[in-house]
Order: sequence, then C-alpha cells, then structure tokens
Amino acid sequence: MAAPAYEAAKELLSPPSDADSLSLSAPSEVEGREKEDFINSHALVLSLRANPDFIESRPHMKIPQAWRKHNLTGGTLMGPGKVVVPPFSFSEKSGREYVQISHVGTDLCGHMGIIHGGFLATMLDEGLARCCFPVLPFNIGMTAKLEINYKAPALADQYLVLRATTTKVEGRKAWVEGHIETLPTEEGQEPVVLATATALYISPRQAAAMAKVYPVN
Repeated sequence: MAAPAYEAAKELLSPPSDADSLSLSAPSEVEGREKEDFINSHALVLSLRANPDFIESRPHMKIPQAWRKHNLTGGTLMGPGKVVVPPFSFSEKSGREYVQISHVGTDLCGHMGIIHGGFLATMLDEGLARCCFPVLPFNIGMTAKLEINYKAPALADQYLVLRATTTKVEGRKAWVEGHIETLPTEEGQEPVVLATATALYISPRQAAAMAKVYPVN
C-alpha cells in the first residue's frame, strides 16, 4: 500500500518540468492519437513553437497521477468523448499572454450537440488564471471575480482556442481578460468567438506554503 503514496510524494517533490510534460501524454485510443496529431501539425501551434517568447507545456500532465482522478479538469473532464487529449498550453514568459488549444468531444453537452456553458466557464477560469500565474507571488492565484459573456454556441466535437491577456498587476492581484474561439480546420476559415471573460485573481497570503504542497502550473 505504500507504493502509490511513495510515487505521489516523489512526483510532488520532483514535478515534471514544462518540457517533460510534453512527452507524458500518450493517447491509447485512435481518436486521441488523431486529435493529438492534428493539433501538433496545426499552423497556430507551429507558429507558437517558433516564438521564443512562449513556453509550451501540458499543465494537466504535471498533476501527480494519483491525484488526477480527483481533479476536475485533469481527471474528471479528461478522456474519450470529453477533453480527448490534455490541452496544449503556451505561456508568454512575462505572464502577459496565454494560448491554449484543446479538443472537446460529444459528452460535455448541455443542449444536445452544444458544449455546456458551465464547461466553457471552467475553461475560462482556469485558462485566465494560468495566464497570470507567472506574475503572482509563488505562481499561485485564486479566483476572486469572473464575468463571462456567451457570444455563440460551442458545438461539440471541435477544436477550441483559449486566448488570455494579463491587463493589470498590483501586488497580489492580477486582472486578466480573454476569450474562447474556434480553431480553423480548413484554409480560409476564420475563428468564431464563442465566449469572452474578464477576471480578477489574488495570490493568497498562504501561497508560500501552498507552493510546497502541490504543483500549481
């Protein structure tokens, strides 16, 4: 019984680096491999990888494996029919810009064939937070305020792009704005904005202690 606890502790003490997290996703399903290959070869991803100001990672793969089943976005919402492969994340080193590319399946719907608005809210909350982590003490921020405007239905079984920008930083507080848009899959297509958001994140006073307990980005 000690082995799982040992492995979890080991992952906490020596979490994967951003570079290491890129090789930790190995989809076993054909669907997952196809989605992974498509994202890896998309022009947007290639352009972000070519930009030295951005750091690529798969943040959910940095969560200790024993903890993932208890994590909403890294476990519960991940898998066939849901978030098929762990999202690809690109963080600007300054903490000003953030881009995330993912695919959503058919099992995250509210109305039939339309992704639940609550899921989009979760995406925005987490994505905007990851944008400002680099500028907050100990890279930790908790949501103090989140406002969302839905612009168009998000259809199931499609690729999505989340874009975020840190607009203001004051001590332990960071303000971020962003949106979710479709990822063009054919030449000549233009992205459609599905939802926009603004948020305020605050680094808690106990952030130093929290950073020692679990990986946060």
